[in-house]
Amino acid sequence: MKVWMKSAVLERQLGKIPEALQLLDQGLVKYPNADKLWMIRGQILVDRGDVQKARENYIKALKSCPKSVPLWILTSRLEEKVGALTKARALLDKARLLNPKTPELWLETVRVELRANNGNFGRAQMAKALQECPDSGLLWSESVWLETRAQRKGKIVDALKKSENSAHVLITAARLFWSDRQVEKARSWFLRSEKADDDLGDAWAWHYKFEIEHGDEARKKELVMRCKAAEPRHGEYWQAVAKDLKNAGKPLEEILVLVAASLPSNVVP
Repeated sequence: MKVWMKSAVLERQLGKIPEALQLLDQGLVKYPNADKLWMIRGQILVDRGDVQKARENYIKALKSCPKSVPLWILTSRLEEKVGALTKARALLDKARLLNPKTPELWLETVRVELRANNGNFGRAQMAKALQECPDSGLLWSESVWLETRAQRKGKIVDALKKSENSAHVLITAARLFWSDRQVEKARSWFLRSEKADDDLGDAWAWHYKFEIEHGDEARKKELVMRCKAAEPRHGEYWQAVAKDLKNAGKPLEEILVLVAASLPSNVVP
């Protein structure tokens, strides 16, 4: 399966889109349950602006890979992008039924409402999410940003306890200290997030972004060395950049810089 995937990505990078799609089609005949092949095919079709074919691609993909959380999220986002918000919600509802207790699906459910300016409904969905996934650092971290600025400090204490010091929540704590200009405290919490989960690329990226503003070259170089040794592979922002077809084959150091640049410009929402 990896051979088909790498070959298709190479053809796409060379601008040979028909050849890339042909390779993916051949690969999917042999590996119909390979969600990564479906996702690459969908990304190529979306990049071409062929929404209908991308939609058909994802519908077929979900039939073959109903347990693939990234596929459900991509399909929902496509519908959201074209303004079909009701369909996007319905897809996430179905995804959660087939994949219960999945924080990533609940997070997307909340964010769909926030992006649609349905803040109150988004908060209600977050309450349901934390009932189903009570120790999810991913959800607790997001829940902090749903509070007013005055309430966030209290919420972060609760989040740290409930998530057992999840790296996601540690990053959020560091960002709160950063926004209050407590530089050394922020740095220490970013270091804690790295130690809590060195596979979480977002922790490294947020810390790198922080050091760009408050550190020096020595600190940045040391951080890059630690990151390269850890070889992180996960994280919302990290995977969005690392798995983007145009970044295929780029060294980890360059990915780190790109991910840091892709982070929200505001330290806190």
